[in-house]
Amino acid sequence: MPDTSSEITTEVLQAFADAWNRHDVDALMSFMTEDCVFEASAGPEVCGTRYVGRDTLRAGFAEVWATFPDAHWGNARHFVCGDRGVSEWTFTGTRTDGTRVEVHGCDLFTFRDGKIALKNSYRKNRPTLGTPKR
Repeated sequence: MPDTSSEITTEVLQAFADAWNRHDVDALMSFMTEDCVFEASAGPEVCGTRYVGRDTLRAGFAEVWATFPDAHWGNARHFVCGDRGVSEWTFTGTRTDGTRVEVHGCDLFTFRDGKIALKNSYRKNRPTLGTPKR
Protein backbone atom coordinates (compact mmCIF):
# COMPACT_ATOMS: atom_id res chain seq x y z
CA MET A 1 0.00 0.00 0.00
CA PRO A 2 1.54 3.35 -1.02
CA ASP A 3 2.15 6.01 1.62
CA THR A 4 -0.14 8.92 0.70
CA SER A 5 0.13 10.68 4.05
CA SER A 6 3.09 12.83 2.98
CA GLU A 7 0.57 15.07 1.23
CA ILE A 8 -1.19 15.80 4.54
CA THR A 9 0.73 17.95 7.01
CA THR A 10 -0.07 19.82 10.18
CA GLU A 11 -0.26 22.94 7.99
CA VAL A 12 -3.04 21.29 5.98
CA LEU A 13 -4.92 20.47 9.18
CA GLN A 14 -4.52 24.09 10.31
CA ALA A 15 -5.91 25.30 6.97
CA PHE A 16 -8.86 22.92 7.51
CA ALA A 17 -9.39 24.37 11.01
CA ASP A 18 -9.20 27.90 9.61
CA ALA A 19 -11.95 27.03 7.10
CA TRP A 20 -14.13 25.83 10.00
CA ASN A 21 -13.66 29.16 11.76
CA ARG A 22 -14.55 31.06 8.56
CA HIS A 23 -17.67 28.86 8.26
CA ASP A 24 -16.53 28.13 4.69
CA VAL A 25 -18.17 24.89 3.60
CA ASP A 26 -16.73 25.06 0.07
CA ALA A 27 -13.19 25.26 1.43
CA LEU A 28 -13.90 22.39 3.84
CA MET A 29 -15.20 20.19 1.07
CA SER A 30 -12.02 20.80 -0.95
CA PHE A 31 -10.12 18.85 1.74
CA MET A 32 -12.44 15.82 1.60
CA THR A 33 -12.40 12.67 -0.55
CA GLU A 34 -15.34 11.91 -2.85
CA ASP A 35 -16.59 9.16 -0.48
CA CYS A 36 -15.94 11.16 2.70
CA VAL A 37 -17.40 10.41 6.12
CA PHE A 38 -18.05 12.74 9.07
CA GLU A 39 -18.89 11.24 12.45
CA ALA A 40 -20.23 14.08 14.62
CA SER A 41 -19.61 14.19 18.35
CA ALA A 42 -23.33 13.93 19.15
CA GLY A 43 -26.23 11.96 17.81
CA PRO A 44 -28.36 8.85 18.22
CA GLU A 45 -25.79 6.30 17.00
CA VAL A 46 -22.85 4.87 18.94
CA CYS A 47 -20.61 6.94 16.61
CA GLY A 48 -22.72 10.09 17.01
CA THR A 49 -24.42 11.16 13.81
CA ARG A 50 -22.74 9.68 10.74
CA TYR A 51 -22.75 11.64 7.50
CA VAL A 52 -21.62 9.71 4.40
CA GLY A 53 -20.91 11.24 0.99
CA ARG A 54 -20.26 14.80 -0.12
CA ASP A 55 -23.85 16.12 -0.17
CA THR A 56 -24.72 14.65 3.22
CA LEU A 57 -21.40 15.76 4.69
CA ARG A 58 -21.86 19.31 3.39
CA ALA A 59 -25.27 19.43 5.10
CA GLY A 60 -23.77 18.02 8.32
CA PHE A 61 -21.06 20.68 8.38
CA ALA A 62 -23.63 23.43 7.75
CA GLU A 63 -25.81 22.04 10.55
CA VAL A 64 -23.01 22.76 13.04
CA TRP A 65 -23.11 26.46 12.14
CA ALA A 66 -26.92 26.50 12.15
CA THR A 67 -26.84 25.16 15.72
CA PHE A 68 -23.97 27.44 16.79
CA PRO A 69 -23.96 30.55 14.54
CA ASP A 70 -20.81 31.88 16.27
CA ALA A 71 -18.99 28.52 16.39
CA HIS A 72 -15.24 28.80 16.87
CA TRP A 73 -12.45 26.23 17.34
CA GLY A 74 -9.48 27.81 19.12
CA ASN A 75 -6.13 26.72 20.56
CA ALA A 76 -5.72 24.20 17.73
CA ARG A 77 -2.92 21.64 17.95
CA HIS A 78 -2.34 19.06 15.21
CA PHE A 79 -0.24 16.03 14.46
CA VAL A 80 0.03 13.62 11.56
CA CYS A 81 1.38 10.07 11.63
CA GLY A 82 1.12 7.97 8.50
CA ASP A 83 -2.41 7.97 7.15
CA ARG A 84 -3.88 9.28 10.42
CA GLY A 85 -4.01 12.68 12.07
CA VAL A 86 -5.36 14.43 15.14
CA SER A 87 -6.52 17.97 15.81
CA GLU A 88 -7.17 19.08 19.38
CA TRP A 89 -9.12 22.27 20.01
CA THR A 90 -11.34 24.27 22.34
CA PHE A 91 -14.82 24.77 20.94
CA THR A 92 -16.89 27.80 21.89
CA GLY A 93 -20.33 28.59 20.58
CA THR A 94 -23.73 29.99 21.42
CA ARG A 95 -26.84 28.05 20.49
CA THR A 96 -29.73 29.88 18.91
CA ASP A 97 -31.55 29.73 22.30
CA GLY A 98 -28.71 31.73 23.88
CA THR A 99 -27.02 28.92 25.83
CA ARG A 100 -23.23 28.96 25.60
CA VAL A 101 -20.87 26.00 25.21
CA GLU A 102 -17.12 25.85 25.85
CA VAL A 103 -15.44 22.43 25.67
CA HIS A 104 -12.22 20.70 24.71
CA GLY A 105 -12.39 18.24 21.86
CA CYS A 106 -10.51 16.53 19.09
CA ASP A 107 -10.91 15.23 15.58
CA LEU A 108 -9.40 11.94 14.51
CA PHE A 109 -8.67 11.85 10.78
CA THR A 110 -8.02 9.12 8.25
CA PHE A 111 -6.32 10.29 5.05
CA ARG A 112 -6.38 8.81 1.57
CA ASP A 113 -4.81 10.16 -1.63
CA GLY A 114 -3.88 13.46 0.01
CA LYS A 115 -7.40 14.19 1.29
CA ILE A 116 -9.45 13.57 4.42
CA ALA A 117 -11.54 10.40 4.08
CA LEU A 118 -12.86 10.36 7.67
CA LYS A 119 -13.34 13.14 10.20
CA ASN A 120 -14.36 11.60 13.52
CA SER A 121 -15.15 14.26 16.17
CA TYR A 122 -15.11 13.97 19.94
CA ARG A 123 -15.72 16.58 22.61
CA LYS A 124 -16.21 16.79 26.34
CA ASN A 125 -19.77 16.64 27.61
CA ARG A 126 -20.26 19.67 29.82
CA PRO A 127 -23.31 21.60 31.02
CA THR A 128 -23.98 24.84 29.16
CA LEU A 129 -22.42 27.99 30.58
CA GLY A 130 -25.56 30.07 30.73
CA THR A 131 -29.26 30.01 30.27
CA PRO A 132 -31.27 32.18 27.95
CA LYS A 133 -32.62 35.40 29.41
CA ARG A 134 -36.37 35.65 29.49
